[in-house]
Amino acid sequence: MTGRPTSAMARARRRDRRVSTRSHPVLFALLAATRRRAVTRIGGAVLVHGTAPYRQALTRIPLDRTAAGTTGGAARELSAGGTLFDQEGTGHRATRRAVADDLGAAGVERLRPVWLDVLDRRLAPLRAGRDVDLVPLARELAGATVCALLGTTGDPEAIAAAAAEAAAAAVREHLPGPRRPGSARAAAAATVRLAALLAPACGDATEPALRAMLAVAAVNTTVAALPRAAAWCADAGLWEQAADDRLRPALVGEMLRVTAPSPLLPRVAAADAKLDGCPVRAGDRLILVARHAARAHERPPNAHHPAPPAVAQLVFGAGSHACPGARLARAQLDDTLAALALHRPAALRSRVDRGAALPGWRSLTVRATDAHRSSENR
Repeated sequence: MTGRPTSAMARARRRDRRVSTRSHPVLFALLAATRRRAVTRIGGAVLVHGTAPYRQALTRIPLDRTAAGTTGGAARELSAGGTLFDQEGTGHRATRRAVADDLGAAGVERLRPVWLDVLDRRLAPLRAGRDVDLVPLARELAGATVCALLGTTGDPEAIAAAAAEAAAAAVREHLPGPRRPGSARAAAAATVRLAALLAPACGDATEPALRAMLAVAAVNTTVAALPRAAAWCADAGLWEQAADDRLRPALVGEMLRVTAPSPLLPRVAAADAKLDGCPVRAGDRLILVARHAARAHERPPNAHHPAPPAVAQLVFGAGSHACPGARLARAQLDDTLAALALHRPAALRSRVDRGAALPGWRSLTVRATDAHRSSENR
């Protein structure tokens, strides 16, 4: 069998849609209303939904890395500058190479025992028939990985909480929508607290601002992605695919595509251009909708017939703007789904995190299914 019943897929999609419609209702209503056009201008903002224009915006149009309302702009406001997100030219390339080395194949294998330990310990209650909330698991997994990556002895859960707070404060400042009074000060204060928690155990020369921004990116995408992917597998009946070593890599790619943990990328054009016939002026704000470019809203996950890699990978950006942590994200999700597939858990309860920077669950409670426990006892 190569597909799943339509009702199961529909149930999975309905649950997952809630993380967007309830966490950022105004923003996602706007994106849904404009997605039929590949590129749409609204005032000084250009919304990019189409696959080809999205890729073109990241690879062909010069972007202002330090403009207000972008990830790089937020990074510069929260620090003295010099992070991967706001650097230009050779500085950006050198920092990117250093980060890519740490997150390459060897780096991921070095980090893997860290999250495998968290998975083994946190999922142990499933073997005894007890419930497990996957969100605290994802937070500890992300925090422990960051600690190992950056060589800090800080508490993983405290670091994950601080990274979530810093991201939530920053997103209120630079994403579309009304800004709360004092949001910029709150974001800066949260980042200072995070940087203090990330102090290296020994003489690591990595800039504190870069350490903080890496932690923010790693923690928030992991905490958003892992529970959402697990809920999809539980609701859509995909645990058999997750247990299959041959199919699981394709399933991981599909889960990351349909959940699109970072659903949109705010950027600013640095030069005049055209996207799908729509004029773009220097200084225009670009809202690059990753989830629509990857067809997450219309193409359900299918490990037997996955989306082409060139499409699926768009959730990690493209070209020089591709996320260097993609390999790490895939490895963590692969191991998480493999560990969960041993128990074939059902999703019992879920609650949306309305204050998080990225759409995700505040809690997602799962329990091993009776059928699985019966098969263990035979």
